[in-house]
Amino acid sequence: MTTLRLLLADQLNPEHPWFDTVDEAVVHVFMEVRQETDHVLHHAQKVLAMFAGMRDLARHLREAGHRVRHVAIDDPSNRQSFTDNLDALVAHYRATHVEYQAPDEWRVDAQLARWAEAQRTAGLHVAMVDTDHFLTTRDEAAQIFAKRKQWLMEHFYRQMRTKHRVLLDADGQPEGGQWNFDHDNRKPWPGTPAEPADWRTPHDHSALWASIEAAGVKTFGDPQAERLAWPLNRAEALQHLQAFVNHALPHFGDYQDALTGKAWRLFHSLLSFALNVKMLRPREVIDAAEAAWRAGHVPLAAAEGFIRQILGWREYVRGVYWAQMPGYDEKNHFGHTLPLPQWFWTGDTQMACMAQAVGQSLREAYAHHIQRLMVIGNFALLAGLDPQAVHRWYLGVYIDAIEWVELPNTLGMSQFADGGLLATKPYVSSAAYIDRMGDHCKGCHYRKKERIGERACPFNALYWDFHLRHDDQLRRNPRIGMVYRNIDKMDATERDAIRAQAQAVQARLDSL
Repeated sequence: MTTLRLLLADQLNPEHPWFDTVDEAVVHVFMEVRQETDHVLHHAQKVLAMFAGMRDLARHLREAGHRVRHVAIDDPSNRQSFTDNLDALVAHYRATHVEYQAPDEWRVDAQLARWAEAQRTAGLHVAMVDTDHFLTTRDEAAQIFAKRKQWLMEHFYRQMRTKHRVLLDADGQPEGGQWNFDHDNRKPWPGTPAEPADWRTPHDHSALWASIEAAGVKTFGDPQAERLAWPLNRAEALQHLQAFVNHALPHFGDYQDALTGKAWRLFHSLLSFALNVKMLRPREVIDAAEAAWRAGHVPLAAAEGFIRQILGWREYVRGVYWAQMPGYDEKNHFGHTLPLPQWFWTGDTQMACMAQAVGQSLREAYAHHIQRLMVIGNFALLAGLDPQAVHRWYLGVYIDAIEWVELPNTLGMSQFADGGLLATKPYVSSAAYIDRMGDHCKGCHYRKKERIGERACPFNALYWDFHLRHDDQLRRNPRIGMVYRNIDKMDATERDAIRAQAQAVQARLDSL
């Protein structure tokens, strides 16, 4: 009696209960399949890192005495689909049981559920088990908000802090007397303190990259195959966590929103990939940040700001995802339809902030949250780009992008395509915000203070035109009332000039 246990590329936790006991009757199965490389166009580093991570865990399990079947991308027997390969492997091993860990993408979850149902009717025992990773269940957020008119992350976050006893004093109250120190964490970076040295370990994946290319997998971005620095395994991920806490977390709070063309990492953790493929557990990441504060190593605002991203936002958006799928990926509240400019694939634009953010994304498969939200996402929303195309680009380009976390962040938070389910207002700005938070505007081809003219910053006219063309949907939003008070002060000539400038920008997106 043989049991097959399927492990997906984002299920790389060597401490899962599956591995507590070596059992000759159990075969652990890893698959590199075109189904997953091809459903959107992915960054080369994302494919490399996930394949390399699977291969390393497969090696680790073999060395521990477990039976492992690894279906490589170029394996002649590879049918390039989870379920087609499972059909073949069930027959090959004469398996009586198949187990799989709960997928975190609705698409794969539905696929395996359909397959499981069909197999059960044929007499195969198929079971789904928990990944033993998240701090909440799929439906926990939906239960919390069941009787509330609006979902608010802050409400969820406070419940999580209380439930999991994080950053609380002896009386169960928030340390420092407040739950959220976000207002303390919005400083531009003046150039000091210096960005810490990159603590990640580079790996030579050139042989793996050659096999991926030979298999015909299409990717984009810089593979960095000979020096890829994303972690291979849990041991490396733990080293990265400790390095972040020691060298970057003390300054993370102050400069987490800062924009600069002089440093691409600043004080960000770069742990999202390791977390999202489950090399790290969220609880141990939270505990490390809290311990650093209690030891006096980091300010409370830095620890709280980082913990809020893990315990608050990360768990919250997962709840939104499972509550809203299927169908959430089709939302388009404003009816935006423009295609992505060509420079989304090259970074070749005269807008300095966009050149930096997009170019870095293509080069490193990473950008921090403000680059994603207030630079790239801001431009995409203001320009009226198709939110589904934006979603596919974000899902493909970022090393940490698994749909459960990427989709609500992109369609909801960034593009407001859900009409305000996730965000209480569209996150948009003119050049003023980008200038205030960074150094891109200095020396940019475009002029940050001009709305009209060939050299006027595209963000400016697009910002005002966005509110003009969506007046009926946004004017009543109390969080953006000041915008419309300013619009109401404009005369008809000024409004017409803004509209004309914005239309001219939209007509030449490829050449900005």
